[in-house]
Amino acid sequence: MFRSFISYLSVERGLSKNTVASYTTDLKGFFGSLSEGGRDSGSFTRQDIVNYLGRLKDTGYSTASVCRFISSIKGFCRYLITEKIIFEDPTETLRSPKQWDRLPKALSLEDIKTLFETEIKSETFIRDSAMLELMYSSGLRVSELISSKVNDLNFEAGFLRVFGKGSKERIVPMNHRAADKIRQYVLELRPSLLKGRQSPFLFLTNRGRPMTRQRFWQALKKLGSLAGLQITPHTIRHSFATHLLDGGADLRSVQKMLGHEDISTTQIYTKVSAERIRKAYIDHHPRAK
Repeated sequence: MFRSFISYLSVERGLSKNTVASYTTDLKGFFGSLSEGGRDSGSFTRQDIVNYLGRLKDTGYSTASVCRFISSIKGFCRYLITEKIIFEDPTETLRSPKQWDRLPKALSLEDIKTLFETEIKSETFIRDSAMLELMYSSGLRVSELISSKVNDLNFEAGFLRVFGKGSKERIVPMNHRAADKIRQYVLELRPSLLKGRQSPFLFLTNRGRPMTRQRFWQALKKLGSLAGLQITPHTIRHSFATHLLDGGADLRSVQKMLGHEDISTTQIYTKVSAERIRKAYIDHHPRAK
């Protein structure tokens, strides 16, 4: 039944490969815990789910990861009911923890400047620098960044076509710094990575294959370390949104650029900006303390 559900997500619902992979990982972990306890994965109760949630929390899983599992198990149970395999939903009264119990981390403008001024003596630094510049320029998810194709770029108009979650298309702006870095990469490095072959993907590994999450993560971590910063791909995306709002951008525009379906997801960044204003007030107003 698990395999049928995964096939249903991919074929009938048309979810992206990354989303289907998340469902698969979450549910395999849950079923694995049932097997360890001598339980059959074909039948489980609400208490089994609650016990597994406790286990996730105890082993240090983030709130976001716990929320993702709850979403996965709820989706699976709804599927079982639709297929008339079960008749009561064990997740019906299951409450999800607040996903945003922590503010997303965003770099300061000074940190961003330091990061972009940091250089690594490497043959592929041109590529890594172009990827970083594009991610901050356009607020891309890492999955969107690595799946970008050459034909998605429009240098003259200054925008990039992006296929986000659920393969939904959107158009995002691209600043001249990102465009210049990408041009340099395309002219000076990309041909040598291809070695005469063809690829529609913009960013390539040393072997001429599409760039991977892991490889970009490693490059970003190394660059951040040299700059004295702890960063992740999410940090860059959060910084993009926060800096736009700090600069006066309206929430709807930021929502569109980030590819958020629900504006409530984007609203967390208004809280980030409000916290920054409050900190600036406390730090600098003579009678704030």
